[in-house]
Amino acid sequence: MDWITLIMMVLGLCLFEIISSVDNAIINAEVLHTMKPKPRKWFLLWGLLFAVFVVRGLLPWVIVWAVNPSLGFIGSLLATFSSDPSVQNSIEASAPILLMGGGIFLLFLFIHWLFLEDKHFGLPGEKFFMRQGVWFFAVVSILLMSIVWKAMAISPMIAFAAVVGSTAFFITHGFKKNAEEAEKNMLNPNSHLSDISKIIYLEIIDTTFSIDGVLGAFAFTLSVPIILFGNGIGAFVVRQITVGNIERIKKYKYLKNGAMYSILFLGTVMVLEGFHVSVPKILSPIITFVTIGYFFWRSRRELKNDLAEVVLAK
Repeated sequence: MDWITLIMMVLGLCLFEIISSVDNAIINAEVLHTMKPKPRKWFLLWGLLFAVFVVRGLLPWVIVWAVNPSLGFIGSLLATFSSDPSVQNSIEASAPILLMGGGIFLLFLFIHWLFLEDKHFGLPGEKFFMRQGVWFFAVVSILLMSIVWKAMAISPMIAFAAVVGSTAFFITHGFKKNAEEAEKNMLNPNSHLSDISKIIYLEIIDTTFSIDGVLGAFAFTLSVPIILFGNGIGAFVVRQITVGNIERIKKYKYLKNGAMYSILFLGTVMVLEGFHVSVPKILSPIITFVTIGYFFWRSRRELKNDLAEVVLAK
């Protein structure tokens, strides 16, 4: 891997982590305002270490181990640092299984957003799909059936990975729905939750939301150290946004669209690689930069137009 590709991967991972974690940062900021200064500082310090080294470090390692059980739990960690050709071949051989599962998860995530989630309409057609929300389960079911049918001709394990990816989506979706209810409870002035309880809830919510970013990271690279480094920088930036810039970030209303279309493209790349289609490694960071850059520009342009209208109204 040359240095340009490596730098592009790290920057792409960092940007994707930041944008995909904006919703989580908003939840954190709103709940932190209801907490006392000491536990707030504790969460911002130790919560960051937990988010980077435990969640975004341990989770990719566990995923690599799950698809390479022959390496063992510790061996899977050491394998990501190893230059042994036999070890690298083992990881490469299992890559389609990992990529297929992660790709299906990301595609389902995008389709759910497109059909069912409230959004600012950033592209033509989004409003149409929003009106067809009742078709969400039909669409993902037919998509899964088609992919599993095609994957069976290549490998039963790849087909099974697609099913695992869909299962993981619905499980984490349930956790996210519970997280939304927990957030309402934490923001309720009459809530009797202690600050410690709120910190625990925030860590659980952060873990749930981080799965999207971790799985998407495998579209960039299979190297856990690179994922940890890129996602770790992104997690640090998200914490800084949580502290001081969250209200400004909220004004860029199409950033969520940028995150979701990046998820669509990355999920597609992962599914293609799951089918043994060779995709250049540089493609994932380029897609991420272009997609998020476009929606950032859209958000900034609309924000300027809104400010101009306010000035003219005065």
